[in-house]
Amino acid sequence: MSDKTKQKSGGLADVVAGETAISAVRKEGVGLTYRGYSIQDLAEKATFEEVAYLLLYGRPPSESELGEYRHRLIELRGLPEPLKAVLERLPAASHPMDVLRTACSVLGCLEPERRFADQNRAADRLLAIFPGALLYWHHYTQHGQRIDPRTNEPSLAGHFLHLLRGRPPEQMDERALDITLILYAEHEFNASTFSARVTASTLADFYSAICSAIGTLRGWLHGGANEAALALIRCFTDPDAAEGGILEALAWKQRIMGFGHRVYTVSDPRCDILKPLARRLAEQVGQQNMFAICDRIEQVMWREKRLFPNVDFYTAAVYDCLGIPKPMFTPLFAFARTAGWSAHIFEQRANNKLIRPAAFYVGPEPQPFLPADARDVDVELGVIAGQHVSF
Repeated sequence: MSDKTKQKSGGLADVVAGETAISAVRKEGVGLTYRGYSIQDLAEKATFEEVAYLLLYGRPPSESELGEYRHRLIELRGLPEPLKAVLERLPAASHPMDVLRTACSVLGCLEPERRFADQNRAADRLLAIFPGALLYWHHYTQHGQRIDPRTNEPSLAGHFLHLLRGRPPEQMDERALDITLILYAEHEFNASTFSARVTASTLADFYSAICSAIGTLRGWLHGGANEAALALIRCFTDPDAAEGGILEALAWKQRIMGFGHRVYTVSDPRCDILKPLARRLAEQVGQQNMFAICDRIEQVMWREKRLFPNVDFYTAAVYDCLGIPKPMFTPLFAFARTAGWSAHIFEQRANNKLIRPAAFYVGPEPQPFLPADARDVDVELGVIAGQHVSF
């Protein structure tokens, strides 16, 4: 294909890179669906474990299947001793996403995927082990405590909060976190999912594909936006200060994290669920001022730039109300998105073709390559003649 026949798109915007039956973004009249189910229905009626099963197996589980699935995940929560040893050697200053990536890579060495038929177990193992791996490292490096990474909490949300706090969580806190995991679980060909599919398309092992996704989600323009959103919110003491600060930032053409989206044009449907949840939690823990700051920032951004908050903005507020440390925001995103990533790896493998896009060449025209001694002569001549010589 010649350059003249190629269609260029910065960042692959609006380029259709493949087919998927897993989720639909901007679905007519809905906004976002998983396997045909709207996120509004799922956030209201489902649990994260039901959503993970739906994504991985293509249909909602029956009551007995859900019970068996939860039991399987509970049984898979233990950490191998060699993995614990590696986690203990990681610096306390490490970013938790780097810890998560390392845990995934080490587990791939300890429990390798020897054949693609083992992919379901690998997916379940990572969903089960990630919270315990992260919090084992956290408690050991911060407090010198070797925790038992296993609990009998039936949900990933409850398991994470139990390990973080050292006690069973309150029901409202568990459900709030569960809802955020549902909303983070899947989002079509986003950057991290696409990187997982690219890696899977080479016939690499399951853990390599998940490591690719974790590394991609680490970036500030993807998963790291929730941390940046909270940092922004915490800059202001009250709504008036927030308005003044945002107006000044916009005047300096600074990027406001947590606003706008590459796909949605009017609103992020996940925020319609998250904003009321953030308000209720803020009232419960006495952080009404923090929520008022969020609301004012949203108003200013819409008034000035017609930009709306995306999922990261109000998720940051929810996690802050739950007392979750800011560096753990993106790992929580990764815990949930592991279900979506896994489903996409399954789908890519089922009808695989190596993903290898074309590129527009914008470099120099073809030119002869000169030996080093000839290049030296040319440089000297160029200097003498007062000419600019480039190679």
